[in-house]
Amino acid sequence: MDTTPQHPMTRKQIRQLTTSAVSLALCMVLPFVTGHIPQIGKALSPMHIPVFLCGFLCEWPYAVLTGFVAPLLRNLLFNMPAMPGALAMAFELATYGLVASILYRKFPKTTPFIYVTLLCGMVAGRLVWGAARFVLAGLSGSTFPFSAFLAGAVTNAIPGIILHIVLIPALVLALKRAGVRVS
Repeated sequence: MDTTPQHPMTRKQIRQLTTSAVSLALCMVLPFVTGHIPQIGKALSPMHIPVFLCGFLCEWPYAVLTGFVAPLLRNLLFNMPAMPGALAMAFELATYGLVASILYRKFPKTTPFIYVTLLCGMVAGRLVWGAARFVLAGLSGSTFPFSAFLAGAVTNAIPGIILHIVLIPALVLALKRAGVRVS
């Protein structure tokens, strides 16, 4: 019998795990708010918000896992987002979590750098989404032209981009003022 003492989780690990779980739960619920009108829900990208917040609040492994699991779990539970889009979105959201987490810890915790972090995450995530869609299209024998990338990553996403630029920094600043600790 192994008598090696078990190391309990640290407070920091518990806080990050809890934040990730709440973020994942919000990813499941928020699309229902806009779900009655699919075009609006798709345009506002409500699942992106909790993943970005997780990136700002948690270290990158937690944020990446939350971002990657969210669309796949939502597909499994509610069949939305549909495949193969859910898989491309998993890579996109994982990238959001990764970039937000790493840059927020590297840059000064000032308002301008919160915006820089968010914008860098948004660009990186959309590029990864486009690359994933391109690869998935190739694997299925179809195509994913640059015009489809522009439409999906930019043109059709403008309402969500605006919402995220307005809402996410405001939420990060509010959490910071409320004394929520960044891991």
